[in-house]
Amino acid sequence: MKALPALDIARLAAPLRLRVEEVLRQAIIEGRLAPGQRLTERQLTEMTGVSRTLIREALRQLESQGLISVIPNKGPVVRELTVAEGRDLYAIRGVLEGLAARYFVENADEAMAAELSAAIDAVVAAYERGDFPEALKTKNHFYDVLFRGSGSETLSSMLQTLHARIWRWRALGVTHPQRSPGRAKEAIRGLRAIQEAIRRRDAVAAEEATREEAMHGATEVLRLLSQDVPLARSAR
Repeated sequence: MKALPALDIARLAAPLRLRVEEVLRQAIIEGRLAPGQRLTERQLTEMTGVSRTLIREALRQLESQGLISVIPNKGPVVRELTVAEGRDLYAIRGVLEGLAARYFVENADEAMAAELSAAIDAVVAAYERGDFPEALKTKNHFYDVLFRGSGSETLSSMLQTLHARIWRWRALGVTHPQRSPGRAKEAIRGLRAIQEAIRRRDAVAAEEATREEAMHGATEVLRLLSQDVPLARSAR
């Protein structure tokens, strides 16, 4: 059986249950726990140094987020990424994020708009430096601000659930060593279009630009998946 990598729980400042969940999630996103890999409670407790009760709780959450599957007579395994699921998730993502951008224009105050603009600037700076792990991190923050500024608790909750499931695809598209050379510039153009539409308080343009950027992201990750690009450890 393949050995599991040791994971650092103590470095995260959060309740232990959430720390275990976050560490396992990040290991899946980064490919350290590879698609198709079986996860046993014994191995995970040895890997993390926490109780089986906490491991079970974390696995339940990861299953609800679509990161693992529980297979009869086998137990939890890391879910494989498939073209069909990616296409479905990105189609939903585009609609919901576009709606969030529209609501942001309609509901966010100037302070929130300034925070979003600064978040976009941080993503662009990371892309321009070629720091793709940082681009992924700052892009996560951009979406957090966008969702908060939408003024819709229901929509924000739906998007947070969706993003918990789609993180692996986003990590693949942003940080994979075989990503398209022009994807970073395309992403910068898309983010700037969103930024400009929000600056003008143009709700329609903001929604269209956000949906278009999601579509471009889908094109990239589906290309990587359809070409059978190796996914394990892809987000390094």
